Amino acid sequence: MIRGAAALCLTILTLGACDAGPGKVRQPAEPKYGFPAADRPVATIVSARWSDEESRDRLNEAETVMDRAGIRKGMTVADIGAGEGYYTIRLSARVGADGRVLAEDIVPEVRDTLATRVARERLDNVSVRLGLPADPRLPENSFDRVLMVHMYHEIESPYEFLWRMRPSLRPGGQVIVVDANRATQEHGTPPDLLKCEFAAVGYVQVAIQKMPTAGGYLAIFEAQGDRPEPQAIKPCKSVQQPAPKGG
Repeated sequence: MIRGAAALCLTILTLGACDAGPGKVRQPAEPKYGFPAADRPVATIVSARWSDEESRDRLNEAETVMDRAGIRKGMTVADIGAGEGYYTIRLSARVGADGRVLAEDIVPEVRDTLATRVARERLDNVSVRLGLPADPRLPENSFDRVLMVHMYHEIESPYEFLWRMRPSLRPGGQVIVVDANRATQEHGTPPDLLKCEFAAVGYVQVAIQKMPTAGGYLAIFEAQGDRPEPQAIKPCKSVQQPAPKGG
């Protein structure tokens, strides 16, 4: 099944991550701790693999994303929704021996598989952690960059997730989101919706660029001002358009 999914992804590589098929979406989680619910469907996690790594490397995907994200030697980077570790492995090489990479996933079996790969490849600057659907469980004041590639549309409680993630950023730290420009039920996130949800928790979008080699766009956010109280967060109204034919 994984081989078949990878082949399907390869044929739509420039369109974004593999989708789950019609109707395979979740409703946003019920609000907890005073956080508002998201006004949009939540895409189902269908596979740890977005496409095969050789195909992605032929498009220079990871190198381009890391270049645009300003990831350099000595940085500390979190790879959220790390899956099989495509970015984790390449981030490890980019930040070097003086840098650190924390790879996080919410599926225990995926986390364990990635931990095995990290140990096998002797990536001493990488640690692997199990997160929660509404909390990436990142240590405070630790990261220069937080990378979220083709996974934001799978977050069922985005306001709580982003709120709990904020303290992990160092001064000047940035969150890098790569996603497809289409409705969340089609395994993407409309850029205006992404910007609105981040802004609701006190992030400012500092850049957005087209990213066809990674299936959509790349957006960069920074935390500014005080983190709002959960009850003060105003949810975004989602007006999602169906994905256009051909992408």
